[in-house]
Amino acid sequence: MRVPPRPKNRQWPDGKLIPERNIRAPRQNQFKRFSKITESLPTPSYSTRYGKAYCGDSKDLILAIPSGSIDAIITSPPFALLRKKQYGNESAQDYIEWFLDFAKQFKRVLRPTGSLVIELGGSWQRGKPIRSLYQYELLLKLADIFCFAQDFYFYNTAKLPTPVEWVSVRRCRLKDAVTPVWWFSKKPNPKADNRRVLYPYGQHMQRLLENGYNDGPRPSEHVISKKWGTDNGGSISPNIIAAANTSSSDNYLRRCREFGFKPHPARFHPALPTFFTRLLTTPGNIVLDPFAGSNVTGRVAEDNNRFWISFESGVSYVKTSALRFFSNLEDLKNP
Repeated sequence: MRVPPRPKNRQWPDGKLIPERNIRAPRQNQFKRFSKITESLPTPSYSTRYGKAYCGDSKDLILAIPSGSIDAIITSPPFALLRKKQYGNESAQDYIEWFLDFAKQFKRVLRPTGSLVIELGGSWQRGKPIRSLYQYELLLKLADIFCFAQDFYFYNTAKLPTPVEWVSVRRCRLKDAVTPVWWFSKKPNPKADNRRVLYPYGQHMQRLLENGYNDGPRPSEHVISKKWGTDNGGSISPNIIAAANTSSSDNYLRRCREFGFKPHPARFHPALPTFFTRLLTTPGNIVLDPFAGSNVTGRVAEDNNRFWISFESGVSYVKTSALRFFSNLEDLKNP
């Protein structure tokens, strides 16, 4: 049977944003502010021009961060899975209580215009093809603490067919390829600008801009104005972020192999922190990742001229995360 070719026009963007324009360097007073905010924290495991990485329990480290000082918390905490992982995930039953212990501190350290973004993978009930609802139970609990700004979904276009028992063996479920990403804010109107996360126009939209289109009412009763013909530099992003999480030879993994280190097994896809760092912050703002893992958020913030703070309890993960920033490990202090 012949497999039809993949259509060229996808239904949603592929994670490649239009480059942010005029990314200025942080001002001197922003450097001073970042230094002031981190002065109560212990000695970092390593530092860069814009960030500091700390090894320790984020529940303890965050207490040293002044209230109202962080612009955005962007993180992918350990998921509540049936199978225990080396990076220390909680069970679905205990996960909500575990995470809520952090939530109040997250709200305390955020600025009034700040946001919290968490990627939260799903789980299944043991021995049954039935989903756990822990993500949504946590969502409702967090909505009592924060304002629920919007739900996003990360679509892994190359997701393996899991869970194997229900998808590949019994063939009674579909592969679990979408991960919810919850965006919360401290106040109803957080700092955000969707013009910083535009996608390139598709071929059809480019033709409309060149040739014009028919304005006026549509059968759906929407009215298309003449302003729709304005070239705004790109397409407004949907709340689906699509990218293939298949990297096996990026710089981090190559460096880990070079030094003989075991890489972090559940790395944050850079498309997510890139999107939300640009949507919710501007150069010189401060981004915190309290569950940093291999510190993808820190690397993204550094590349976009944002200050960053990362917390990670795994000593080996902190050490290998330094490979994202340094050509050697001489600058890495003993975690």
